[in-house]
Amino acid sequence: MPVRDKIHDQIIIGSGPAGYTAAIYTARSNCCPLLICGMEPGGQLTGTTLVENFPGFPDGVDGPELMEAMRRQAEKFGTVFVNGEVTRVELSSHPYSLWLGEEHYRCRSLIICTGASPRLLGLPNEKELYGRGVSVCATCDGFFYRGKEVVVVGGGDTAMEDALFLARFAKKVTVVHRRNALRASPPMQQRALENARIQFVWDTVVNGILGDRDKGVHGARLQHLPTGKEEDFPCDGIFIAIGHVPNTALVKGQLDLDDWGYILTRNGTETNLPGVFAAGDVQDPFFRQAISAAGSGCMAAMQSQRFLECLEDADCRKCQALQKRQLMAKGGD
Repeated sequence: MPVRDKIHDQIIIGSGPAGYTAAIYTARSNCCPLLICGMEPGGQLTGTTLVENFPGFPDGVDGPELMEAMRRQAEKFGTVFVNGEVTRVELSSHPYSLWLGEEHYRCRSLIICTGASPRLLGLPNEKELYGRGVSVCATCDGFFYRGKEVVVVGGGDTAMEDALFLARFAKKVTVVHRRNALRASPPMQQRALENARIQFVWDTVVNGILGDRDKGVHGARLQHLPTGKEEDFPCDGIFIAIGHVPNTALVKGQLDLDDWGYILTRNGTETNLPGVFAAGDVQDPFFRQAISAAGSGCMAAMQSQRFLECLEDADCRKCQALQKRQLMAKGGD
């Protein structure tokens, strides 16, 4: 069981591939990290079915099974798990503090792996059909739609990237966009518009998903905005590509974020605060893959360990900066 009145060497916020990998590496360094699982233990992969592109599984692996195996591996090496969601963090003084409701924890080094949440359409059954014809990741799921017909919702760069990727497998890709012009960059627009397998439906939204959990998706209900006319459009899958929201509300105003709200990192996974690291989708607006998240979790763990090793080193510039911050927080010169 975690001890709340002690100062932990390392606390990891968030599970998923980044958090679990960070836990495996830190635990193997004899640090006995504390991992706070978050509101979705295991991350987005717990809502998927077959994962075919994670190395080491030639026949694929179920997302929940992969996450459970990672958790067991982290637990085997000594990771302590806390179920719950962090409600507040305080990074103005060291050791750093965080709260789960009224429960208070402190740590010398913090690894943030809170991920990013895909924007969804808000339709009643889209979560029920997630992984059964509804997807937010063309790279993850495109292979399953070889020779089939799919819909991509969106008009930005992500939607065009997804449509172009899916066109390698699908018989037909239909991009449904609520406006009459794309928002994607001109090169991306040109590539998509010139692809013979991609067609476009303009001024239209998806306001219904046709299908059930047993048989999956078999169509989309489209509404033409200028006229209000609805039609049922047959398809085998719906890819929602309207962006992601990084889960960074906890650290807004305390860590440097980019214009989209992702944590800015440098030299791997370092943030602007010594001893605070970020890994996975919370700092990655581009790749958002399980394997890239796991890789950054490994980097964060190793960098956190190096930080702890040099914390008392008077010659370490990072530690000097941290000590200066502590002095300023106490009102010193």
